[in-house]
Amino acid sequence: MCAVTAHQLRFIAPAPSLKRGAGQWAADLRHIEDLGFHSVAVSEHFSRGWAMDALTAMNFAIASTTRLHATSLVLINDVHHPAALAKAVATADVLSGGRVTLGLGAGWLDEDYRALGLPYDGPAVRIDRLDEALQIIAAFFAHDHVTFEGTHYQIAGLESLPRPVRQPRPPILIGGGGVKMLMLAGRHADIVGLHPQLGPAGFDEGAAEGLSRASIDKKVGLIAASAADAGRPPPAIQFTCYDVNLDGTQLTRTRPMFSEYIEAHATEFADSPVSLRGDVPKCIDDILRWREELGISYWHLGPDVNAVAPIVARLAGR
Repeated sequence: MCAVTAHQLRFIAPAPSLKRGAGQWAADLRHIEDLGFHSVAVSEHFSRGWAMDALTAMNFAIASTTRLHATSLVLINDVHHPAALAKAVATADVLSGGRVTLGLGAGWLDEDYRALGLPYDGPAVRIDRLDEALQIIAAFFAHDHVTFEGTHYQIAGLESLPRPVRQPRPPILIGGGGVKMLMLAGRHADIVGLHPQLGPAGFDEGAAEGLSRASIDKKVGLIAASAADAGRPPPAIQFTCYDVNLDGTQLTRTRPMFSEYIEAHATEFADSPVSLRGDVPKCIDDILRWREELGISYWHLGPDVNAVAPIVARLAGR
């Protein structure tokens, strides 16, 4: 097991549904803020009934609150030109007083690409394109002008405006589960979201294996080694619990293919942070231990923010 950095604990809540209207949506966000959550996460999809535009929702979220951060978990790189995206994030950072986190991924759901009429290139091409995009975004926040000549992008003297409030830059989160993505994240990210590798079959045995404790140990070590090779400190780790059972009540039924599989293979996931089970004191102890052992400091505990509020209240900011 590698040495990890124990970052401050922060909890991420999913964005509320739009179905109850804008006023209730804003009220739900303020409730999330009052419960002590650090940020609200917005995903990006263009299929399977996904309603929200991620950047628009993030901007409304930070405009509707005073302390809550907004995190894209995650944007699809191929949908956004990196220079335009960097400018959008910098603007949101300035207007929110530094409350935005850019989460970016290589894209994985082919249905999103078909819906937009975009070519769904192989993973090596998508990851290489993300690598170039991250270089451009990093340069935008580090320099007054950006010039870049790559295989996928060419930038000629772009002015890096506005300058962000949060220094040296708004945090960049990269989500992934495979070796290439995790190595890329180690080189570029401030926060790395550990995810299963989902293939055409969705959450299958292969994806499940990637969430075992042994596999997570290896992934954290790979990220730290990649960061060290790049001369960077280890990034913080973000993790989503797909099986949360608090005092005997199952709280993560929104993704049954995940939670039901994990419940049926309890031994396989013993001591894996993918499964958080027990009373509040036990769950608190487990989260603290996993932070020390695995470096996980950003936690997404599922959709029921009120049920997990006692955990958030005890641990947020520790």
